[in-house]
Amino acid sequence: MQPGVSGKYSSDFSLSPKEEDAISLTTTLFLGAKLWKGAEAYFNPELAGGSGLSAARGVAGFTNGETFRIGNPAPQPYIARAFITQKFALNNNKVWQADGANKIGTYQPEKYISITAGKFSLADYFDNNKYSHDPRTQFLNWSLMSTGAWDYAANTRGYTVGLVLQYVSPIWSVRYASALVPEYANGPTLETNFSQYNSQVLEVEKTVKVYNRKGSLKLLAFNNFANMGSYKQAIEPSTTMLTPDITKTRNGARTKYGLSLNYEQELNDYFGLFGRVSWNDGLNETWAFTEIDQSVSLGFSADGSKWKRNDDVFGIAFVANGISLDHQNYLKAGGKGFMIGDGNLNYAPEMILELFYNALLHEDHFWLSPDYQLVLNPAYNQDRGPAHVFAIRLHAEF
Repeated sequence: MQPGVSGKYSSDFSLSPKEEDAISLTTTLFLGAKLWKGAEAYFNPELAGGSGLSAARGVAGFTNGETFRIGNPAPQPYIARAFITQKFALNNNKVWQADGANKIGTYQPEKYISITAGKFSLADYFDNNKYSHDPRTQFLNWSLMSTGAWDYAANTRGYTVGLVLQYVSPIWSVRYASALVPEYANGPTLETNFSQYNSQVLEVEKTVKVYNRKGSLKLLAFNNFANMGSYKQAIEPSTTMLTPDITKTRNGARTKYGLSLNYEQELNDYFGLFGRVSWNDGLNETWAFTEIDQSVSLGFSADGSKWKRNDDVFGIAFVANGISLDHQNYLKAGGKGFMIGDGNLNYAPEMILELFYNALLHEDHFWLSPDYQLVLNPAYNQDRGPAHVFAIRLHAEF
């Protein structure tokens, strides 16, 4: 819930000036089977319902990673993932893979090449972070669960169809994906004209050690090809009558490319830190994730072993999000994206502080998490906010 956001003006794409609350529900069934040597198949039916505050609008780094920008908040069943993975061992060494979500408990090669094809989320394979990646158990904010400026290819619910190639070793790993983008910004249907519209992602990961404590550094690059509109063209006098509309400038494939650096570091047995820096060119409209063109985050995570609650987790993080000059000018002229647009703009970076405590309630099955987020300059607007958002999350695993 949030107690209302003050501001000099607002629109249907702003956080509500009135007190509001919202409920969301997400349930996933993880099914997997071994096929032949090195091959596994996975199938995830999912049920999701509810909506975010203000229909998941008004903040670029939105406050609940388990909500989607959909018109109908009623619970809907759908297929989240359906894919096959084939691994080819590069040495004879084996390591134990514990049973988990889309992981079958088995010994697997320490060093291997894999091919994955089907329906999945790119976030399943890229931009992973031990301390900040899963909104069901960690930070809720969108720009903390994934690096903010990576406009990763996905339909409205966060899934795509594509191919992932991986080289994995104890020190170096390399991942590449080619995937479908939605037909239109934030669209539920994926564009099947792959030769013209697609997304390419490359990530290189290096395992590091600081004072014999394990860490990881990841460099990600992406390039999207989609029927995007242009922020600059949308506010040109020849295309603007009253209020600029970026959808009117869609005219064939345009690109959005960017980079991200992701770091995690274990400091001791119970405490770790993480940070991300990301950027995209910001020339053309956001197509799938959220309206962020630059983002910097830093956070800390600790388990509860110091107070004899080993399975509890406490986290605190700060993130600052920004947008390009073309994007700023478009919003100032009254334009809207699929997520933000107050009708005017007095620009400042959007800054978010989040704290959560994930408490185990019962025998590795139930967790309860209070969460608080402070949002300064929501939707990059100094004329609105701050916003205070309070949440309670209940998570169950069986």
